[in-house]
Amino acid sequence: MAEEDDAKIRILQSLRGKICEAKNLAPVSGPNRQRDLCTFCTISLDQEEVFRTKVFDKSVSPFYGEDFYFEIPRPFQCLSFYVYAKSVFQRELPIGKVSIRKDDLCKYTGKEDWFSLQPVDPNSEVQGKVHLEMRLNEVITENGSLCQHLRVRIIECQGLPLISGQNCDPYATVSLVGPARSDQRKTKVKKKTSNPQFEETFFFEVTRSSSYSKKSHFQVEEEDIEKLEIKVELWNNENLAQDVFLGETRVPVKILQNDHIHKAWYLLQPKGNGNKSRSDDLGSLRLRLTYIEDTVLPSACYTPLCTLLLKSPDVKPISASTAHILGEICRERYEAVLPMVRLLLYHNRFVPFVSAVAALELDNTQEANTIFRGNSLATRCIDDMMKIVGKSYLAVTLKPVIDEICESNKTCEIDPVRLREGDNVMVNKENLQGYVQKVFSSITQSSANCPPLMCDVFRSLRHLACKRFPADPHVQYSAVSSFVFLRFFAVAVLSPHSFQLRPHHPDPEISRTLTLISKTIQTLGSWGSLSKKLSSFKETYMYDFFKSFQEEKCIEKVKKFLDEISSNVNKEFSGVEDALVLKEGEVQKRAQGRKRLGKKNFKKRWLRVTNRELSYHKHKGKEALCIISVKNIQAVEKLDESAFNRKNMFQVVHSEKPLYVQAGNCVEASEWLEVLGQVSRCNEGRLESFHPLTFTGGMWQCCKSLYSCAPGCKPCTTTMLANLQLDIDCDRETERIFSLLSLNDTRLQNMEDACATLAVYQGPQREQEEYSKFTIQEPKETFQTLKQLRNVMEELQRQHDLRCDSTAQPGSRDNPIIGKTS
Repeated sequence: MAEEDDAKIRILQSLRGKICEAKNLAPVSGPNRQRDLCTFCTISLDQEEVFRTKVFDKSVSPFYGEDFYFEIPRPFQCLSFYVYAKSVFQRELPIGKVSIRKDDLCKYTGKEDWFSLQPVDPNSEVQGKVHLEMRLNEVITENGSLCQHLRVRIIECQGLPLISGQNCDPYATVSLVGPARSDQRKTKVKKKTSNPQFEETFFFEVTRSSSYSKKSHFQVEEEDIEKLEIKVELWNNENLAQDVFLGETRVPVKILQNDHIHKAWYLLQPKGNGNKSRSDDLGSLRLRLTYIEDTVLPSACYTPLCTLLLKSPDVKPISASTAHILGEICRERYEAVLPMVRLLLYHNRFVPFVSAVAALELDNTQEANTIFRGNSLATRCIDDMMKIVGKSYLAVTLKPVIDEICESNKTCEIDPVRLREGDNVMVNKENLQGYVQKVFSSITQSSANCPPLMCDVFRSLRHLACKRFPADPHVQYSAVSSFVFLRFFAVAVLSPHSFQLRPHHPDPEISRTLTLISKTIQTLGSWGSLSKKLSSFKETYMYDFFKSFQEEKCIEKVKKFLDEISSNVNKEFSGVEDALVLKEGEVQKRAQGRKRLGKKNFKKRWLRVTNRELSYHKHKGKEALCIISVKNIQAVEKLDESAFNRKNMFQVVHSEKPLYVQAGNCVEASEWLEVLGQVSRCNEGRLESFHPLTFTGGMWQCCKSLYSCAPGCKPCTTTMLANLQLDIDCDRETERIFSLLSLNDTRLQNMEDACATLAVYQGPQREQEEYSKFTIQEPKETFQTLKQLRNVMEELQRQHDLRCDSTAQPGSRDNPIIGKTS
């Protein structure tokens, strides 16, 4: 049973951050050495590119401003950021890179740093590991002298890079090198694989000066064994072209003891003689990184902590609840609220909790015009909820008009100070007014699409605000508009790439247009609810611009919209399901009904999935070449790499022949599998098993069945059914909460001490005391919760220690040795 529990331990990795800017970029080498070439950045896991920014116009100090987030679906050694320039012939020329080993990521997590760019040298672009077995034996020759034989067995490699998007044709060379010798052997070439199985053994003759009396007995030169080393190099066989270096490792012969077999995994390293140049000549890159690695235990381990958190809405007062305590001790940590919100959403406990913390905040709010203006626990919870629950709502409401604004790129500047020569301020004003009208109309006419859970929260906020400030007729609207306009729609307009409405950060001119629209939408939303006067605007040009909206009855439209999304009327969730694009992008698709092998069988296609259908197109925007109804999808599974000798392949099994697709990288493949799995998870015809290989040569290559319609030989992946159509991993979210509580153990202890002090001393609080930093209404109730929380955390830590204390041995597959470099 213990083995079964251990098998459920999962190591889950994710990376969030921002590629901020570069400065003082060096000119690229080659005939076009302009310092003003257009540049862009990429992110790679080892040598696999998983993210790319948009191309930035000519500048030696570009501001990229690109946010990124992705789950990391596989082990990796190094995270790299590359800066490229696009030449006049559209060639991608590397300027420099920033490479961070996985073990060093924790040093930069949660911080923003400048990194010097390092040179990009083909001999340094390596990844993967090699499995070696070595033995040094002493043997007696025919003349009675001692001689040492070295046996080197190269077993296999794993994780070699793709070459031009395809699996490589690797081979290995094994050498015994020293100051005066270099004996080399070579393995056979393995075709189309990133994980070659070599299983080849090589022998070398080694001697010591004290082993014999006459050097003429041997063909090898006498030398000290201390100076000898085994060098293993991996190469890609290019046939007619020059072979490509894939990596090397060096093992000193002195570590081998007589008659002892040394068997270990080694990480492949760059060549030590790569081109060297001064890194500070290449420029630098500013990055913000947050790398998270969660060790997730079996579900039963998290039940006590999860139960404590889910009881929070029922605790009186709410400040004594576990969820509120988490928000208190992690007040400066944004990531503390998100896992808690996800957990409460999944278990349908969010509305009562946020209503309770909102009521607590309102009790401490003295004036109606400052309602929900701060960065409190209530506002952070609602912000995160809207981003999660309202993602589809935003896409349907704003994406069409945001796309139009970004693609038409009309000039909208109305600030006289910012106008460029030749700009017509009246034309710009008309452009901006047209965009604002479209955005404003899209929002105020979207109430039918507002998710029911958001409506429940807005209704609660409205009721609480009226109860707290009964004499103010506008407060019921400002309580809602401060979230839906100021913190939801206006922020999404300002940063559409952060809400997945656009793939990249907009260029400066479009960003300025979106800023003006966002500012207008904020003001229109609060104007209608707070009855602001035009004279309250600071900028004269904004005052003149807003006069044109007086006749549009904006106040009435905003009031009607706020009434509809916060009323007690139950409504159907309509509209969102009609045209929601869940994911789209370029892939390689295998032609249906063709032969198993051949490059022509795979063609670039634009794959698009909505909540209703999966389709592929010759190019983006073109008519669909094939449409598959989501209801007909029977399974979505990974395809074994050996099926087509390609990585990142998956299959969509439907009523006709399976659709075989190759994603651009491992992150893309994981995202396609997740989206397609979620959208088809409730289909009646879903399969219980699938074939991980293809049906070729008259049989399934995996199970050798001769019938094309034979049941699969491998169980299908079970897709979790989540509430709110959200894919929430509750165990992982609870593990994150546990990690945050553990990191803030000192503050937890301080809060416990503060409760004990307050329970005894009921005099006036002194600001110098530690307890003044926490919201503690009932010290005894809060102290009791803290004690329960402490006991639960200690037990969970014990489970971690019990199950995860065995670190992989150095040289194992999971903990390869970092070999010596030249």
